[in-house]
Amino acid sequence: MKIVIKTALFALASIAMSFGVIDGYTIGDKATDFSLKNIDDKFVSLSDYPDAEGYIVIFTCNTCPYAVLYEDRIQGLHDKFANQGFPVIAINPNNPEKKTGDSFDKMKERANDKNFDFPYLFDAGQVVYPQYGATKTPHTFVLDKEMVVKYIGAIDDNPQDPSGVGVAYVEAAVAAIKAGKAPTPATTKAIGCGIK
Repeated sequence: MKIVIKTALFALASIAMSFGVIDGYTIGDKATDFSLKNIDDKFVSLSDYPDAEGYIVIFTCNTCPYAVLYEDRIQGLHDKFANQGFPVIAINPNNPEKKTGDSFDKMKERANDKNFDFPYLFDAGQVVYPQYGATKTPHTFVLDKEMVVKYIGAIDDNPQDPSGVGVAYVEAAVAAIKAGKAPTPATTKAIGCGIK
C-alpha cells in the first residue's frame, strides 16, 4: 500500500511540475547558476562574480508598466550595492513572440536609452525564470554569496511613487545579509505584470 501511495504521489508531483504548478525556490534553497546572453552579446553567470558577497537577481522587462516604473530604482540598487559586493543581475523572462517589445534587440535599445550598466540578460527558451519561480516583472530574489535564497518578492512597498516608499525591502535584505542576519520580511508579494 505504501509503495502505491508513494508512486501516486510521485506521479502527481511530476504532473504538477509539467504544468508549472510547483513553485520555484523558497527561502533557504540554493539557486542553480545559469549562463544567459547579456545585451553586450556576452554570456553572464553568477560565477563570473567570484568576489560577490551576494546577488540581487531581478526578473524584469521592457514593456510592463511596473517594470518601467522600477527601472531607475533597479539602476539605483546597482549603483549602491555593486561596489559592496551585491551586483544587480536583471533577467528578461518574457517570450518575444508574445511580447515583441521584449525582444533581445529591443532590450539592447532600452538599455542604451536608459544607460543601464548592470547585466540585462535574456532568458532564451524561458528556462531560468521557472527555476526561480518568478511570476511577475519585476520579481526579485536576493541571494547570499553561496547562492542561497534569502529574500523573494518586491523591490519596495510603493511601485507608483519612489518618494513614497516606506520599506525598501531589497535594501533591507542586503543590509541583513551583510550583518549576518536573516532578512525580515524574507518574502513579500511581487507586484507587476505576469510573465508572458
